[in-house]
Amino acid sequence: VLAAFAGVALLAGLAYGYFTFWRSVPVMVNGEEVRARIHSSVEDVLKGNNYFDVKLGRLFSVGGNVLKEDGGERCSVTLGEGERAAPLEPSKFAETEVAEGDVLAVSDGVDVTEPYVEAAEPIAPGLQMEAGGAIQYVKQWGRAGKQGVWTGEQSGEVVDKGFIEEPQDLIIGSKNAQPSGSKKYMALTFDDGPSQYTQAILDILAQKGAKATFFNLGTSAGGSPALVKAVVDGGHELASHTNAHKNLSTVGADELRAEISTAFDALQNASGVRPQMIRALYGAFTATEWAGSGDLVSCNVLWNIDALDWKLPGPGVITETVLKKAFNGAIALMHDGGGNRQQNIEALPGIIDGLHDAGCGLVTVSELMRLDGTFPEDVVKGTVKMPEDAAMSAV
Repeated sequence: VLAAFAGVALLAGLAYGYFTFWRSVPVMVNGEEVRARIHSSVEDVLKGNNYFDVKLGRLFSVGGNVLKEDGGERCSVTLGEGERAAPLEPSKFAETEVAEGDVLAVSDGVDVTEPYVEAAEPIAPGLQMEAGGAIQYVKQWGRAGKQGVWTGEQSGEVVDKGFIEEPQDLIIGSKNAQPSGSKKYMALTFDDGPSQYTQAILDILAQKGAKATFFNLGTSAGGSPALVKAVVDGGHELASHTNAHKNLSTVGADELRAEISTAFDALQNASGVRPQMIRALYGAFTATEWAGSGDLVSCNVLWNIDALDWKLPGPGVITETVLKKAFNGAIALMHDGGGNRQQNIEALPGIIDGLHDAGCGLVTVSELMRLDGTFPEDVVKGTVKMPEDAAMSAV
């Protein structure tokens, strides 16, 4: 009896073991029935059937180049059918158990990208220059952006992945002053001083009740500091025409900044006033100069009327040229240095009288901007300071 009972128990145990642990169950893979031992994982089914002969995915570099033909995922698996079908992550293959009647779709492995290091690199702002006006100034400060960069750990390739934060361009405004109201105003400007002719010009301006702007050279200011001081004491505006009369568009980055800063230093030492306004030689202050020194200046002043006094055409011609071309907000270019300026001294009284007779007041360039009412206050006052979060363009 005991032996019979033991035999029955053994058979029962074997039957339980077979049903629970050893029997195979049908699984549908790619539309065909496959037998798999119960409790097998998806990984077991795949390995036991040579991954159903699907192709491995490829390994790509961050730049899109194939590093290894079989370096990608071994295969792709979808578990379930119809609306219940869902892709199974490769990391879940070994822990996902197949059950009787499960439906699997096995296809080629997915291509993968090599491991990479991700970084954010700063991007300098661009620069836009408006045109058409006699006064150039920073209308909008530039701000750096950030660009995503991937560096492949295997290939070493570096790939730009686009902006994380777009840069803001530096914008240089350019416009003419247009004083509002019924009265007209102009600005007379004198370049290349101070010189032996400067005091006579200052005397005429004082006698006629007119103001002007003097674009002095730093080297000349250092040799005649009393005349520089006389410009300021006379209520006129002091500005820079560079230090040594250099064409700023032809010098290197370091010399550019030195030519501007040294001139401002010389003018401040002579007068006690540090200007920010400049007139670049020939008016040439290009995008390169703004990118390299825009933080040093308030504005670059061109002109609307060229008296052509440097041609020495005669006092009458100089006077006629300025008066014929005069309009509200105009800036006239003349010289008090850089050569014989006796004709300017003789022409100046007639210019001032003619403009006054036409109802036109003569003011400094800064006053002309103030009367316009649309120029930034710090540009008008010559107190421009680059914001801490701003960045210069990399033109």
